[in-house]
Amino acid sequence: MKKLFTPSIIDVEASGFGVASYPIEVGVINQSGEKFCKLVKPHTDWQHWDKQAEDLHGISRQVLLDKGVPIVQICQELNQFLSNQIVYSDGWVVDQTWMIKLFSDARVAMNFTLSPLEMILKEEQMAVWHVTKDEVCKKMNLKRHRASSDAALIQSTFVTTQQMIFPPILEAQG
Repeated sequence: MKKLFTPSIIDVEASGFGVASYPIEVGVINQSGEKFCKLVKPHTDWQHWDKQAEDLHGISRQVLLDKGVPIVQICQELNQFLSNQIVYSDGWVVDQTWMIKLFSDARVAMNFTLSPLEMILKEEQMAVWHVTKDEVCKKMNLKRHRASSDAALIQSTFVTTQQMIFPPILEAQG
């Protein structure tokens, strides 16, 4: 029987959709199901704000200024939470860019690796991903587009699709 794998997943919400955007919330769920989620206090150089992005994630810039955590602290906590692990993203192209911006501006070295989720998805999982993700989202009763809930949804969808293509083998009763 194939041993099923539960990956650590990261999701990043951002101030917008373009090159000037920056991370505003980081959410992670590790292999054990423990969660990490922090609002990011914008670095002084981070000024871009897109109202459409705000409407999507529901986080205002003022909330970040009032309740966000300083970027150095977030980087240190992420390094501790994910020390020497590979963490996967379903939006690696943008999440990797935002994490580089976060760690670079904080002047903290990242001690974990981000990798595209596609690196561990089997073709059979990809074929049923979107339908399964919608079903899992309904079962989890998720209503908000936020980093920690998105990370949990992605991890649960990965595990569900993996179980679909590698169903457990029942041992014969003796």
